[in-house]
Amino acid sequence: MPTISVDKEDLYKSLGRSYTTEEFDELCFEFGIELDEDTSTTDLQPGERPQLKIEIPANRYDMLCFEGISRALNIFLGREKLPEYKLSQPEKLITVTVQPETTQVRQYIAGAVLRGIKFDQRRYDSFIALQDKLHTNICRHRTLVAIGTHDLQNIKLPITYEARKPEDIKFVPLNQTKEMTGAELMEFYDKDKNLGKYLHIIRDSPVYPAFYDADGHVLSMPPIINSERTKITLDTTDVFIDLSGTDKTKLEVVVNQLAAMFAEYTTEPFTIEPIQIISDHNNETRISPNISPRQTTAEIDYINSCLGLNLAPQEICDLLTKMSLSATPSATDKNILDVSVPITRSDILHQCDIMEDAAIGYGYNNLKRTFPSDSYTIAEALPINKVSDIVRREVAMSGWSEVMPLTLCSHDENFAYLNREDDGSAVQLANPKTLEYQVVRTSLLPGILKTIRENRKHSLPIKVFESADVVFKDESLERKAFNRKHFGAVYAGRTSGFEIVHGLLGRVMAMLRAPWLEEEAKSTGRGYWIAPNDQATFFPGRGATVYFRAAEGEKALELGTLGVLHPEVTARFEIPYAASSLELNLELFL
Repeated sequence: MPTISVDKEDLYKSLGRSYTTEEFDELCFEFGIELDEDTSTTDLQPGERPQLKIEIPANRYDMLCFEGISRALNIFLGREKLPEYKLSQPEKLITVTVQPETTQVRQYIAGAVLRGIKFDQRRYDSFIALQDKLHTNICRHRTLVAIGTHDLQNIKLPITYEARKPEDIKFVPLNQTKEMTGAELMEFYDKDKNLGKYLHIIRDSPVYPAFYDADGHVLSMPPIINSERTKITLDTTDVFIDLSGTDKTKLEVVVNQLAAMFAEYTTEPFTIEPIQIISDHNNETRISPNISPRQTTAEIDYINSCLGLNLAPQEICDLLTKMSLSATPSATDKNILDVSVPITRSDILHQCDIMEDAAIGYGYNNLKRTFPSDSYTIAEALPINKVSDIVRREVAMSGWSEVMPLTLCSHDENFAYLNREDDGSAVQLANPKTLEYQVVRTSLLPGILKTIRENRKHSLPIKVFESADVVFKDESLERKAFNRKHFGAVYAGRTSGFEIVHGLLGRVMAMLRAPWLEEEAKSTGRGYWIAPNDQATFFPGRGATVYFRAAEGEKALELGTLGVLHPEVTARFEIPYAASSLELNLELFL
């Protein structure tokens, strides 16, 4: 979790009193954060001010700076009311026009203006530090979002956001004196320990993004660096904030956090001046930032049951107010609270988050300690896990080795390598770290085949199996996806081993008490049978589908597949042997 350093004297002054280290540590505990260190107890250098190092939850972006911690604690203590963020209404909005070429590199932008802001050295340092913390945290080292801040007095309006060839971008980078092109800037900062780590984000792009003013001066080249011409100083009063990125949701979160934290220092506190973003490529116009509170609901019974309390609706609302949430009892349902989530609380995703805030507001130490005397329960395995364990044990005793590959794989491994078309059923990662981890598997075969590839020098035959979950998308569900327990096995050796996996199928079905059905019993009887299929995963004429009827008279369902793997499949997984596979859906046995 992030650790934030704040000036001890300034924080205690903002809280209206001084605390001993023990008292402040207790306050942090009550609020759900942790005092990591009080540097006043250490040897400070001359002129060095004591700091409080506070550990905060990773999803509380609103507490990544002094202003956020101070505001949250003051509201928790009842010394301040919830701030009402609002947009000013200038005679003419600042416009930023987005050129179509930016879709090639960083297509989303946002922005805001802080008018009449009053900086001193510590506020200025906090402003810069918050940007660094956001860049490291939610912005994922500037890959998702990059922030630029500018002195509005040095910008001639209107502003454009463009993407040009590296050699066509020329400006003096921040804290430099020499004008450079985009290509020269990449070379100049290649060995820089601070900026060098961000160059890869756009280095290989045919065009680089940049914000320009009306005179053609570059304001910034995100996500690398701002211009020296528009840098903010202690004398800056009007700050223009530009943001660019590849993730629109996180872009909105970041601009809201940055603007909300420092809007308290503007001429009219907590007032933000919006900008108008005009997108030429899709004829879209929008206002940024959007500071409207997000509306959600929470069940009173759910909160009380989780906390073991019997609080009235208004009591819960009062607790949530201490945690910077605004709540009122619903006018239509006495069991519902209408909760208004401010722009600073992007961590509120579900009613369980609201319940947690109510618990913090009530005080964990104040919760009654009770013994569960009303009911006694004995834990037992889920039925599907019992089935899985039966299969695992019996297959292992039949001479097969169990493996446990990763649940993530590449898109090609899950589909193309198996000669399968992408049917849209796989859950895809939005920002995979590597190409190996793009999707959550929908079949056990990729992981098993990769295991055989890494062990192909072992003695033959190689007989391995896995009983684990695969994942499929389902838009009708709240979580948009579901797990399903599968069993998979692969035999690899000098011969295909089709008869081996067929025999394994017979063993698995026998121990699950599912009989083989002859032709005359397939229409109504309970049991299983196989029928040829033409799946490209298998060698032509060597693949089969397993059908299973759980009870007489019920509809037969597709239980799984088995067959000799196509040579193209084994070649893609770099397996120099013939192989046969079996994969079953174990959940049909429940």
